[in-house]
Amino acid sequence: MKHVFAITSLCLLFYTSWSQQKIMGFTDDNAVRQVSWEKQFDTQLDAKNLDTWMKFLSSHPHHVGSTQGKTNAEYIANLFKQWGYQTEISTYYVLFPTPKTRVLELLGTKPYKAKLEEPSIVEDKTSGQKSEQLPTYNAYSADGDVTAELVFVNRGVPADYEELQKMGIDVKGKIVIAKYGGSWRGIKPKVAYEHGAVGCIIYSDPADDGYVQGDTYPEGPFRPKAGAQRGSVMDMPVYPGDPLTPDVGATKDAKRLERSEVKTIMKIPVLPISYEDALPLLQSLSGEVVPAAWRGGLPITYHVGPGKEKVHLKLEFNWDIKPVNDVIAKLTGSEFPDQWIIRGNHHDAWVNGAADPLSGMVARQRKSKSCVK
Repeated sequence: MKHVFAITSLCLLFYTSWSQQKIMGFTDDNAVRQVSWEKQFDTQLDAKNLDTWMKFLSSHPHHVGSTQGKTNAEYIANLFKQWGYQTEISTYYVLFPTPKTRVLELLGTKPYKAKLEEPSIVEDKTSGQKSEQLPTYNAYSADGDVTAELVFVNRGVPADYEELQKMGIDVKGKIVIAKYGGSWRGIKPKVAYEHGAVGCIIYSDPADDGYVQGDTYPEGPFRPKAGAQRGSVMDMPVYPGDPLTPDVGATKDAKRLERSEVKTIMKIPVLPISYEDALPLLQSLSGEVVPAAWRGGLPITYHVGPGKEKVHLKLEFNWDIKPVNDVIAKLTGSEFPDQWIIRGNHHDAWVNGAADPLSGMVARQRKSKSCVK
């Protein structure tokens, strides 16, 4: 059996779980043997390894194309080599936009310009690595410069637009503001565009991820007022992976689409913001009070809008091709060398990535190390 660990910047392929009593697919005798192997496996695990690997891999931001991203790939590959795996790094070249211009402002009698910045935190030394960090943004948003009225659309899923229609609210030609949660973030701008919106703002409401849930970072694990959730809004249901090379690997010489031909980049500008920046925007809204299920945790009465004042959203991106370094580690089994088990985990992150992806990455490294002892 060939045991392959594809530690990539792309996806987690699948998990396997076992029952300690009855194991699906095993005879009774083989189940006993399997449980015995698992016990031997468990005795070789050392929690200190996770601490060591986590500290190194999260020591600096390591997004796609970054210096630390390459360093981390080499670090991971060297560990697998030490444990006896056939190891290689395969490099691909993908479209990876990064922000050039980000402007969000409320116009009118009570103007507000969004900070769009996460401050350094004394208790977290990595939070001050500003020159290495990606700004808060949604990758694969469209470039755009729009000024329009603002409408609150709850989670921004189709059912919310049905509710808005009942209220007589149309988002055509407007900018929408949606809460994170309830669906994957990329659905929100896609559905907004389908309903005629010209821009989309996504914020983390404290009712879901903030002080309503518990103490905020660094006192607790929940999102502080200036925290914003980065992430891709690529239209992955159309096709996943590099937007320019659908259905093929993004090798250096792969045939690429023109950006104007790509179907997975959003059609409207999209920006994630903190609940600190969202508050003045939401306070500016008038119109009906939202349904009870739509209300968040900010100290305001939530209105659907639109308000009297308009919002200006301007985004421009650097549309660069960046290297992605995939670590491929193989271990051939003794009984079934031609059967494959494939495990995977991405190692790149939007910033330092201690939770996503490194909490999974170091766990897989630990398991891999024990497999070969």
